[in-house]
Amino acid sequence: MKAPVIEAKDLNLTFETNDGPVHALKDVNLTIDRGEFVSFIGPSGCGKTTFLRCIAALEQPTSGVLTVNSMTPENARQERSYGYVFQAAGLYPWRTIAGNVKLPLEIMGYAKAEQDERVRKVLSLVDLEGFGKKFPWQLSGGMQQRASIARALAFDADILLMDEPFGALDEIVRDKLNEELLKLWARTEKTIGFVTHSIPEAVYLSTKIVVMSPRPGRITDVIDSTLPRERPLEIRDSPEFLAIAHRVREGLRAGHAYEE
Repeated sequence: MKAPVIEAKDLNLTFETNDGPVHALKDVNLTIDRGEFVSFIGPSGCGKTTFLRCIAALEQPTSGVLTVNSMTPENARQERSYGYVFQAAGLYPWRTIAGNVKLPLEIMGYAKAEQDERVRKVLSLVDLEGFGKKFPWQLSGGMQQRASIARALAFDADILLMDEPFGALDEIVRDKLNEELLKLWARTEKTIGFVTHSIPEAVYLSTKIVVMSPRPGRITDVIDSTLPRERPLEIRDSPEFLAIAHRVREGLRAGHAYEE
């Protein structure tokens, strides 16, 4: 039996602030297997992003155990086990799109020829062929976020962590990028952790939906999706989709608050 890609056991995180302790995560238990697409949904401040940052070794849990590829998050970071996509694209305006995508490869010391080949490959994966010489300000918000995803994919990590990457985009662009992300996931077979506030987005994208409560962040439900891997946008009108969305809403209500 293969070990989970990500496993949390009795995970807790408390921030010490001037106003006293803030309990961000409480008794979180979760396993994520290879190739799963797992969305985290819950109200603002419920610990979704905090948990993702713990996986990425950007935050340190107060207690409990967290492993990434059977390693500590710190060792997983050193092994380049994951790519991280933030809420904002975070592209340097003075670098071309190719230059932005290439940045982690430069830092990691890849040879120039391999940098160029990897940039070409990932720009093709996110449908940005021919845009490598453009600057970020010449691209739409959706295209900038696709470039950010390409940058996270450039060194071919097994895990992709995405912190509400489409939250600032309008619904039409968001739908398009949701479709493209599913195709990208199918082609690359990455394990994806995805933070969102949107119930339809969580249901449409995920093989597993983790519903979290208001602070202190607890998991109130883990829903294994019964939807097929091939998901046209029209599936969102199906009874099966609506039933899963209803269960997500109920899980959020059980946590006493929710956001659409």
